[in-house]
Amino acid sequence: MKTFLTPALVAVTLLFTGCASTTEGGSVGASRSQLLLVSSAELDQMAAQSYAKLKAEASAKGTLNTNAAMLARVRAVAARIQPQTAVFRADAPRWQWEVNLITSDQLNAFCMPGGKIMFYTGLVSRLNLSDDEIAVVMGHEIAHALREHSREQVSQAAAAQTAIGIGTQLLGLGGGTSQITEAAYQALVATRFSRSHESEADRIGLELTARAGYNPQAGVSLWQKMVSAGSAGGVDFLSSHPTDSSRVQQIQALLPTVMPLYQATRR
Repeated sequence: MKTFLTPALVAVTLLFTGCASTTEGGSVGASRSQLLLVSSAELDQMAAQSYAKLKAEASAKGTLNTNAAMLARVRAVAARIQPQTAVFRADAPRWQWEVNLITSDQLNAFCMPGGKIMFYTGLVSRLNLSDDEIAVVMGHEIAHALREHSREQVSQAAAAQTAIGIGTQLLGLGGGTSQITEAAYQALVATRFSRSHESEADRIGLELTARAGYNPQAGVSLWQKMVSAGSAGGVDFLSSHPTDSSRVQQIQALLPTVMPLYQATRR
């Protein structure tokens, strides 16, 4: 039993010492305690490298930033939202923000850790997004980065791997069982944001949208468009951002909280 005591204590220690919250609550109250076992600096570096690779590949294909008018729209929205991130994280406005556009029919957009944003032209053109709707997407994606959901997922995977290793030793199971369990975890959990992550991104994103002077009511029309497009198939955005009929209702429930913030900017 002593053989397993040290790794078990290490695992328990990591679980308790790794709990923190990456953001302040804001008006929408987003300050849940998170399991954070890996360094944000490491993930930011990995994200920057991945983003640079993606840009290089798009540039080589002649698809990077080819639509000047749309690029200007997306960057203008981002420029208004970025200062508002200070409500949730004091350090976020000083991130090395970057916004680019890939010409593609894909309905997709994302914000990597550290503020590396990519939009795909298909998302804007095929859904005929207004600036308010672009802001809702932008706020949602930035919220994932502010809350460091990717870092949290990696931490959860690390904790699961530690627990799996300890459990394998305690139960006397072979390495094959451990590998199967890890593979299942990666397939079912670690490859997409959870419902709680999506809910947090909706909450924070709507507040960012409102504080930047964009109408958060556009969140309703945006997701209605997403659902309609999804019913036709082939919506990449929905593969990593699951939605259902209750999502629009949740956004509507947030409007009484965020609309006053928007109305204050109009005054």
